[in-house]
Amino acid sequence: MTHEGTAPSFHTMWRELEPIGRHSASGGYRRYAWSGADADCRAWFRAQAEARGLDYELDRNGNQWAWLGDPCAGDAVVTGSHLDSVPDGGAFDGPLGVVSSFAALDELRGRSARFTRPLAIVNFGDEEGARFGLACVGSRLAAGELTAEQARRLTDADGITLPQAMEAAGHDPDTIGADPERLARIGAFVELHVEQGRALDLSGDRVGIASAIWPHGRWRFDFRGEANHAGTTRLVDRRDPMLSYAETVLAARREAQLAGAVATFGKIAVEPNGVNAVPSLVRGWLDSRAADQSTLDTVVTGIETAAREYADAHGIRLDVVRESFTPVVEFEHTLRDEIVRILGKRDDTAASLKVPVLGTGAGHDAGILSGTIPTAMLFVRNPTGVSHSPAEYAAEDDCVAGVTALADVLEGLACS
Repeated sequence: MTHEGTAPSFHTMWRELEPIGRHSASGGYRRYAWSGADADCRAWFRAQAEARGLDYELDRNGNQWAWLGDPCAGDAVVTGSHLDSVPDGGAFDGPLGVVSSFAALDELRGRSARFTRPLAIVNFGDEEGARFGLACVGSRLAAGELTAEQARRLTDADGITLPQAMEAAGHDPDTIGADPERLARIGAFVELHVEQGRALDLSGDRVGIASAIWPHGRWRFDFRGEANHAGTTRLVDRRDPMLSYAETVLAARREAQLAGAVATFGKIAVEPNGVNAVPSLVRGWLDSRAADQSTLDTVVTGIETAAREYADAHGIRLDVVRESFTPVVEFEHTLRDEIVRILGKRDDTAASLKVPVLGTGAGHDAGILSGTIPTAMLFVRNPTGVSHSPAEYAAEDDCVAGVTALADVLEGLACS
């Protein structure tokens, strides 16, 4: 039995989801993996599935699925995104894709579309990596890019391991691991996402198609010096790792600017972290991305070389560890070209297509899955280009345009 007549609209879904995990002081979202806010988001997802008469499923890695049609039939078309956030993140990164997926299904039912392939909507867990320091944990586990052993070693800032957090949230951590049987059922995955940049705003387009994801990674820089009294230790006698770290931050900006890439030290930990103490350890995390692998290698190598020179000059020991890395992702050309054709049909010829194809520096679950199944992405215009911030925004008309574009794509891929 289906209940599409009682399914909430895009606007109703957005209003229901909007307050979950929102911090009253910052106005941003703190929807961290396996937290209370995450549980509320998961309950919301399940309620949306049930309101539409979809078969709800929770997989071995905690990813949520809502199925129309037989999940085991194979060649399924899947859409969706994630509901978790970065610290004090925006409302659109992830949730726009999930809400739009349910709304696109509603639109297809309104068109009386006839489905010839199974359709699923997915919420991938822990995409942002805000709690355990690794992005796309749910999709990485499913694709086998993160082993169960590696996942069990992940810990949050309070020393809680990923299995402990999962168990506390009511999920069995003993089940985590690669899920090739599930991924083998999927013929195509299409993820809609708010654009994290201003390319669409500058071109005047509401919706875009992704061409590729830049290679990107995270590196941890540990600067080890000597703790001492801030008031009694002469400057010349100090082994202050904060100086080397500060110079490295400036070097990162310089190297990225020279190469046309991006590099960011956005997280730092200090020991002993006292106002009146020279630090013994400054640990900084570098995020760097570039349009190609060679450029990224040049940038990171330049930053590390400069960091070691600064560390040596101040008597500091430096350790650099690459914590994660994702190579360049070229979205599957056949699927991408098919989406170009589908969205261009409204203009009769591909030559008059109004939907641009563009690259992105942001990582996504679609990028992780691209090595296993055909994947594609749609972007919705972000007028400010701001993301990972409470200022992240997409206009209502653009969101609706995104829903329509996603519905067109799903109809072209999954319906007769």
